[in-house]
Amino acid sequence: MSVERVPLAGGQIDRDAATRSSEELLERAWAAPEAQVLRVAGPNVPVRDSDRTLAFVSPRLVDAPANERIYLGRREGAPVFAIAAEETAGEPGVTWRHTFQVATGLEPAERELLTMALGVIRWHESAGFSPRDGEPTEFADGGWSRRTQSGGELFPRTDPAVIVLITHEDRVLLGSNVLWESGRFSLLAGFVEAGETLESAVEREVFEEAGVRVADIRYVASQPWPFPRSLMLGFHASLAAGQDPEQLAPDPTEISELRWFTRDEIRSPQPGLLLPGSLSIAGWLLDTWAKGDQR
Repeated sequence: MSVERVPLAGGQIDRDAATRSSEELLERAWAAPEAQVLRVAGPNVPVRDSDRTLAFVSPRLVDAPANERIYLGRREGAPVFAIAAEETAGEPGVTWRHTFQVATGLEPAERELLTMALGVIRWHESAGFSPRDGEPTEFADGGWSRRTQSGGELFPRTDPAVIVLITHEDRVLLGSNVLWESGRFSLLAGFVEAGETLESAVEREVFEEAGVRVADIRYVASQPWPFPRSLMLGFHASLAAGQDPEQLAPDPTEISELRWFTRDEIRSPQPGLLLPGSLSIAGWLLDTWAKGDQR
């Protein structure tokens, strides 16, 4: 895995806010001969068998009303939309695959489009009514908002979560969640609570899940994680002075086991040890640390 860029990191797509806000411009974009549509069915997307790229189609091949077309923006000037669809059978040269199976092999722009589409589509599925008064909401701004008849406006929700690589004497602390299969480990993580800074969330989550205090908390990078709608905020931290690395206290409701691992154990996992996948920021943070990158 490259240590230069966090997987799913954005910046490749022109999000083109001007077109979002105009029904006329959205119709022009949909009708453009170079326009493309990404179909999404739950976590699955169509992939070309020949090169494992996303199988975009022309809007002319899609029967989707304006209030179901999510405008993602422009890739190299070409308009790109996404729609919630059903998997099609028998499409020549195309196979529907789970996002986890294909995302690592996609080029950055396609990863970004896929991340955007998954996050916004999932939000629409749960945003049909206003959380304030239950009033029905309607699709607006090319899919980037929903509005009520009384003037209320909703925007796609993103839930911030911290994830932290904790080190002590050149070892890293990993935990195994109670819901995971035996042998699977990852970094400690948790959602940011109301009124809480990111650094405070790191301190709280580590103490709740491992029973130890950390210091030298340092932000590293972020990653959108559309499963369903998180923004992962990656940190480094070290075990605080006076804390015993062998006196860990896992929260039994969340953590079944805590262990310290060396760089060699991360570089060359023993049979039975399952580490975070290369698509996640957890895998990226571990990989950069194991390779000696001190970012």
